[in-house]
Amino acid sequence: MSNKQADFSNNLVVNEIGKNGAFSFISAYQSNELDYKTFYPKLSDKEAYSALKASLLQENQNYETIQADDISRITKGGQEQRPNIIVITIESFSADFLKEFGNKDHLTPNYDELTTQSIFFTNLYATGTRTVRGMEALTLCVPPTPGNSIVRRPDNDKLFSVSAIVKSKNYHPYFIYGGDGYFDNMNNFFGGQGFDIVDRNRGNPLSDKIHTHRFKISDQEVTFENAWGICDEDIYTQSIKYADKSVKENKPFFEFVMTTSNHKPYTFPAGKINLAQGDRNAAVKYTDYALGKFIKDAKTKSWFKNTVFVIVADHCASSAGKWEINIAKHHIPAIIYNLNQPQQNISRLTSQIDLMPTLFGYLGWNYKSELYGKDINQTKAGDERAFIGNYRTLGMLKNNIFTQIDDRKRIKQFEVSQADQSLSEVHALNNYHISETIAHYQTASERFKNGKMKVK
Repeated sequence: MSNKQADFSNNLVVNEIGKNGAFSFISAYQSNELDYKTFYPKLSDKEAYSALKASLLQENQNYETIQADDISRITKGGQEQRPNIIVITIESFSADFLKEFGNKDHLTPNYDELTTQSIFFTNLYATGTRTVRGMEALTLCVPPTPGNSIVRRPDNDKLFSVSAIVKSKNYHPYFIYGGDGYFDNMNNFFGGQGFDIVDRNRGNPLSDKIHTHRFKISDQEVTFENAWGICDEDIYTQSIKYADKSVKENKPFFEFVMTTSNHKPYTFPAGKINLAQGDRNAAVKYTDYALGKFIKDAKTKSWFKNTVFVIVADHCASSAGKWEINIAKHHIPAIIYNLNQPQQNISRLTSQIDLMPTLFGYLGWNYKSELYGKDINQTKAGDERAFIGNYRTLGMLKNNIFTQIDDRKRIKQFEVSQADQSLSEVHALNNYHISETIAHYQTASERFKNGKMKVK
């Protein structure tokens, strides 16, 4: 039953007072969302979709239909490359841990070295402050809809996602996680998008509705483990194991690997680095050590030369919050390594939701897209934007202006300092930016709520 069914008045306040009981408590727990049209500034549906479609379309794309709310686009690529793809999502890996962004502690020598051999995104922003937001951004490529991530919501299977695109190219997708994937509903979400699941598999099987195969990481395969899961070295061993399996099956593979070692309590195998456990810097350094070892081990494999590695953070360290948005606390690094391209630094403003469409552009893929993310190399100068939000406050960064909306239907705009990314409120509002911001969040919320994100 929907919480809306308990409404008995046209007065929102009266309804909410009347619903202050067990029914609404359970309903809110199950839905995990803030209803966009109830709480946030809105446009008419016609205005919202018109603004969205004008913003999404790139020069190498055409809309499939003229239907107002159909955002399906045909993307024209070139000569297609189909390497194996490993997406490594690193827990809480802020850009300011890297030498490139001024860190003097030499915490990330391996990642720093990889940036000199990769497509390196130096101006990339995470959509949110939690792991499930990073997963949402990298798989669904949508702005962070209000309330909880789509990963944690009911009826989130069979959505149009990166998995739908790679499966259309005959890839075998895996989600590889070192803990128990029932946490945060991750198994249901990834399984619902057609990923095979690799996790510790120690939970109640009835709590998961896995739509595909599930593989258990056995105790014998674990050298170190804490409350969050196995150490990064062990999770990378799993990545290699299932890459080998796919090669034997003569099937190109797509792996989404989620690390956990850079999370409190910051514990990891002894004797690996020269810093003591229990400290954030130590965890970052171990995380980098494990990554370097993984790349070294992968180079010994026959599949390495034909495998592209996307290595990106899920979100920044210490970035949680429900109201205020600190843009600097969303700046994350990302690289595309082992791509058949010269080294390049991309300093253009890029959203986390743009990373996978940009990879597909480099690979020359022809494909159907319903993603909100765009190929940064097909984005016109001045059209770059990044979506940044938390549980209640949502925003869009564009042309050095941050447009912010919240669940009190307030609209604010800020000028972003080039020096430290601090915000200074401006009162002469840019209405075009406001319309574009509302259009993205309103339509994303509406599309998920009404089943329009489902694979057709």
